[in-house]
Amino acid sequence: QLQLVESGGGLVQPGGSLRLSCAASGITPNYYAIGWFRQASGKEREGISCINGSGDSTNYEDSVAGRFTISRDNAKNTVYLEMNGLKPEDTAVYYCAAKTTYTRLCNRPDYWGQGTQVTVSS
Repeated sequence: QLQLVESGGGLVQPGGSLRLSCAASGITPNYYAIGWFRQASGKEREGISCINGSGDSTNYEDSVAGRFTISRDNAKNTVYLEMNGLKPEDTAVYYCAAKTTYTRLCNRPDYWGQGTQVTVSS
């Protein structure tokens, strides 16, 4: 089993920045690709980024490419999502999730965190 815990969400003004963290524990967490997903109120959950186990491959959904950066520190078993230039439409619950294979936006992951709320508002 793999456990994932997100942190770092909060309220930020438009144009601001936040860094989310996803702490992984359990069976060989560094083996897994980790993705970030988000779900806005009344909308379906969507994948926004994915990073492979070694951290040398990443991909992004178009609406966040160039503003968000995914990274990982395997010594700390933690994956980060640096979010810059935040917009009101980025408001959502953000989840990290893991799977054994690196794919486009880490689709169909096997493990999920509990989520952290990000609100972008003035």
